[in-house]
Amino acid sequence: MTDASFKDGREAPLNLGAEDADDLQVIATLTQDAIFPVTEMTWRPSERRFALLLNRFRWEDKDAAARRGRAFERVQAVLVFDSVLSVASQGIDRSDKDMILSLLSVEFEPAEDGAGQVLLTLAGDGAIRLSVEVIDVTLKDVTRPYIAPSGQAPQHPE
Repeated sequence: MTDASFKDGREAPLNLGAEDADDLQVIATLTQDAIFPVTEMTWRPSERRFALLLNRFRWEDKDAAARRGRAFERVQAVLVFDSVLSVASQGIDRSDKDMILSLLSVEFEPAEDGAGQVLLTLAGDGAIRLSVEVIDVTLKDVTRPYIAPSGQAPQHPE
């Protein structure tokens, strides 16, 4: 017997939700090293929604790809934060329409009654801080996987 691969279920892209810090950690793991143009960030205050269109590395397929000698893959995904009260950023030049950002981590800093701050840390000292009423996050793959342009899995020093 062999483990199922993404190829076996190609028509079943990720569609996950997070309602607490543990759930958010799963989404953080799956979106680590995602890249996105600065133009693919959207803040809709009237809807209390912040969204990113990411090109995420398929961490869930990394070991199977390496074991079978297949290329590593990325997929476009939408990462949506609802119940957002405010958004602040640093180290991001929104006027530079060619800027590409890389998501390093997503962390939750709790406050009272389920509220808190979601901190999106970016490569190059950039960050986005979302003040949220509650954790209400979705991650949904919106394209089929494609071969990672670098051909490599992201590396992190230990």
